[in-house]
Amino acid sequence: MTVEIRTCSSPEELRVALDAITHYFGRDTTPETATEFAQWIALERVHAAFDGDAIVGGAGAFSWRLSVPGGSVPAAGVTVVGVLPTHRRRGVLTQMMRAQLDDCRERGDVVAHLWASEPTIYGRFGYGLATRMGKMTLPAERTRFATPFDSRGSFRLVDLDTAAATLPALYDRMSEQRPGMASRDETWWRTRRLFDEPTRRHGGGPLNRVLLELEGEPAGYALYRVEQAWRNGISSGTVTVVEAVAPGPEGVRELWRWLLDFDWTSQFVADLLPVDHELVLLLAEARRMSFQVNDATWLRLVDVGAALAARAYTGDDAVVFEVRDAFCPWNEGRWRVANGEAERVDADADIALDVSALASAYLGAFTFAELARSSRVQELREGAIARADALFARSLAPWCAEIF
Repeated sequence: MTVEIRTCSSPEELRVALDAITHYFGRDTTPETATEFAQWIALERVHAAFDGDAIVGGAGAFSWRLSVPGGSVPAAGVTVVGVLPTHRRRGVLTQMMRAQLDDCRERGDVVAHLWASEPTIYGRFGYGLATRMGKMTLPAERTRFATPFDSRGSFRLVDLDTAAATLPALYDRMSEQRPGMASRDETWWRTRRLFDEPTRRHGGGPLNRVLLELEGEPAGYALYRVEQAWRNGISSGTVTVVEAVAPGPEGVRELWRWLLDFDWTSQFVADLLPVDHELVLLLAEARRMSFQVNDATWLRLVDVGAALAARAYTGDDAVVFEVRDAFCPWNEGRWRVANGEAERVDADADIALDVSALASAYLGAFTFAELARSSRVQELREGAIARADALFARSLAPWCAEIF
């Protein structure tokens, strides 16, 4: 079977390419849906697989920046990847991944990242698990904090325009602290994150936007939905926190105290939380959160040299990595990290690893010691793992706040 991979050249081709993934979600891609999606992605960043005149697969990528320790890098937010069941197991996905990663490299994307519906797929293309997420289900009667405090914050519900003018700066301040966060432009904020699309309610109510202010200055925000229900005259509803961001510790405490004091509900649900969320220590009974940890985004180092050079390090030690990369061989070789810089070298290697393992350590989701204990890296020189972990140390766990 001969399949041609090329980028979409029209809105109609985009619509049909999207069908390759929406098919598995039991939906059709309408022209209206395709038009909405085209607000966020360039046609030339959506690859389609053509079998003759028929489109049988698609793979897209948003263009943005990804926060990394000490800064950010140009990134491809890989999305809408799918192959119709009529053409699966024929190498179509491999062809699309080849075309997409070659295109990422030509565009100057340093990394690519994605949410994997099936996580076993992407390891063979060099992706490694790079962020994790937590899910909380907290009964309303178990929201007491370990240390009570007198609130001094003020809160107000805001409309879309006010939210679009105020919330992005708070998100950007958080992304300076936490790796793994994707940049958002005004269109994304207005038409995707803050827009109350009824099809995204999933049984809940309208999207609420609350702004926290401390001493008159924005200090945090939350997006949440209320799903109300009654049983025997008692509320059995759920408040779902879609996103809550506060760059400072006081803001975190104030914001979550306000959220968890919500009346007329029986439980609070929050997905996509950082795995080191402050609530674990703020709450008097953290176990009542029923905190569940799962995999989140997967990362691909498109340009190992540029990725290592862009990241901040701690200490002044040096480590030489022997990187294997079968799918993107331009990354293969020995890379030395020292004095905050990275370069290709011929020196003896200290650690040998696949590019997917390096991706898992890059943002700080896993230490090299953890990867070594899981047989994902090989220490070639005694003490190299400890030196690498000292170099790659981070203060906050990486986090991706939104599924894309």
